Amino acid sequence: MTGSLDALFAAVVAFVGGHFLLGWPSVRAALIEQLGAMRFRAVFSLASIVAMVWMVMAYGAAPYMAVWEPPLWTRWIPNLVMPFACILLVTGYNPFSPTAMVREEDFDDPHLVHGILTVTRHPVMWGIGLWALAHLTVRGDAASMMLFGGIAVLAFVGMIKIDAKKRAEYGAKWAPFELSTSVVPFRAALDGRTAVDWKGIGWLRLGGGLLLWAVLHGAHPWIAGVSAVPV
Repeated sequence: MTGSLDALFAAVVAFVGGHFLLGWPSVRAALIEQLGAMRFRAVFSLASIVAMVWMVMAYGAAPYMAVWEPPLWTRWIPNLVMPFACILLVTGYNPFSPTAMVREEDFDDPHLVHGILTVTRHPVMWGIGLWALAHLTVRGDAASMMLFGGIAVLAFVGMIKIDAKKRAEYGAKWAPFELSTSVVPFRAALDGRTAVDWKGIGWLRLGGGLLLWAVLHGAHPWIAGVSAVPV
């Protein structure tokens, strides 16, 4: 199930497509009715982990096939983008996120929109998407284009799917939150629909994001086998 580009393609389709299939409203509703919410979440999580492990193993075993040769200047792109991606990941996992599993009564909280949610309501998805796109610019082989391209599709299309799912699930409860936040970072603030909550984001979380970037940058030769230094 590994060792070829076909195997990697199948793994990427399983990982990305599995998320979209299990998250499809009719499929999700049917499975929850049959399994119950808790069992559905367990099945979803297990399937995602299995598909991700398969995808990573298939990527590691895939043969190298050059598609294009990225210019040397593209090596700066991950170094400029990844600090922001790491900040979004760290700050996104800290505050309560209405885009995750929530209760309907949670939307009655007048302080629901706070912290990084005043920048974007999908900080973690943005962090993952930026990571994928940044690495896509410096990897010109077929395997990397499949892996990072698939993850980018999952992240950016996933934002739209999450919004549609929550809109259908919570209706009027979701509307005020959606109107006071935005998918595109800082869009709601620029439109005057919210104010960026820098205090709620906090210097500690910003520093944690930069620390994560520094660790990943320093450990890149051991993680990916190549240095992240753009020289």
